[in-house]
Amino acid sequence: MSRLYPAGLLLTLTALAGCTTVGPDYQLPANSVMQRQAAQGRFANADGRLSSSQPVAPRWWQLYHDPVLNQLVEQAQQANTDLRAATANLQKALAVASQVSAEAGPHAELSASAERARVSGQSMLLDMPLPVSNLGDEGISVAYQLDLFGKLRRGDEAAEANSEASVAARDLARITVTAETVRSYLQICSANHGYQVLQQQSVLQQKQLQLTRRLASAGRLSATDVLRAQAQADSVAAGLPAYQAQRDAARYRLAMLLGQTPAETLPAAALSCAQEPQLAQAIPVGDGRALLARRPDVKQAERKLAQSSAMIGVATAELYPSITLGASAGFTGMLEDLGQRSTQRFGYGPLISWTIPDSGARARVTAARADNAAALAHFDGVVLNALREVETSLSLYGKDLQRLALLRTARDSAKQAAAQNRRLYQAGRSPYLSSLDADRTLVGNEMAVASAESQLAQDQVNLFLALGGGWEEGKTQTGQ
Repeated sequence: MSRLYPAGLLLTLTALAGCTTVGPDYQLPANSVMQRQAAQGRFANADGRLSSSQPVAPRWWQLYHDPVLNQLVEQAQQANTDLRAATANLQKALAVASQVSAEAGPHAELSASAERARVSGQSMLLDMPLPVSNLGDEGISVAYQLDLFGKLRRGDEAAEANSEASVAARDLARITVTAETVRSYLQICSANHGYQVLQQQSVLQQKQLQLTRRLASAGRLSATDVLRAQAQADSVAAGLPAYQAQRDAARYRLAMLLGQTPAETLPAAALSCAQEPQLAQAIPVGDGRALLARRPDVKQAERKLAQSSAMIGVATAELYPSITLGASAGFTGMLEDLGQRSTQRFGYGPLISWTIPDSGARARVTAARADNAAALAHFDGVVLNALREVETSLSLYGKDLQRLALLRTARDSAKQAAAQNRRLYQAGRSPYLSSLDADRTLVGNEMAVASAESQLAQDQVNLFLALGGGWEEGKTQTGQ
């Protein structure tokens, strides 16, 4: 009967394994912001003339139909340093998850040793010293931890959630790099566009200055009129270096996003772009439900929430005993006798260890629950911020589009007024100052239109970034 005891104990302990998993089973809290009906529906600032309820295009930058832009985005997604770092972090998280999963399986260890030593005689219940001998040991041991209270399972859940959060972090880096690449390209286009508009106005102002000087030489205008014309021409020309600086800044930023130094040459077509690409359709924005399912930062925060929930179970399981089943076999004895029957050894049985819970152990459970509450608050904040960003971007995009339309109307009116004042002045029916003021107004309106067009292009990028699309093509890489 006694021979059956170890086998019976083994069967009993094995049957107990998996019976209990302490800690909460994770599910998205019902009181989270993401579960609210108001977070799932149509966006308040969605305008059917500017946006559609169609799903966000995964390759949204292709809506511009600009081959140069497509090439730049592809290059950035391959070479950007932030993406390389995010990919490496993901690989690390996946490796850690594999390591944690391996803890649930059996562990084997091989050992071998040899030494020249004297064994204590009293350890053998002898009163005489033993001779110096050559001793050896070799063997194998196998251990398997019974996950009676789900510590290993909860740890595996936490590691898996962490690796999924790293996937989301990689996706977040991808859409950020993509949006910043598009933004930098558009800024180059805007700077070149503004420079050309201002340069055209500068040429007109120089011609006006030359005409003013001729008229002053003929006695029809005063020296003061010449100074006014000179000041106007210089004022317009002074804006040109600012656009050159903006273009250079965007160029260097684009080079960094592409993994290049400022000294390396960017594609000539990217540097020569002189007009912001235009969207050929309304921007597809979807709805709140699709947004929150798509945005990687929301997914990352939700996975961190799941991880913190699993860590409650890990901390709780620490309050209970740990049981490990082990078995070992080998040979121990005189080195020259190893392998003989007299040196054989073996053993098997459970090892039970339990650190009696104290206030510190219970405090760790309390801390894990506090971490979970903080993770839920962070998750709710990320959801609210995602909705805020989309609504803000939609509002700014719509209002800036209205502003651009009004500025274009004002520019066209200013152009007509400047032409009429110039004809009246040349006919002697209007003073020169009126013509100069009309030209100054036209220059201001031209620059305002160019600035508004640049801002509208940036609004579009901000909206696409807030919508969170553009990471989907990367999900088949790096083990995903």
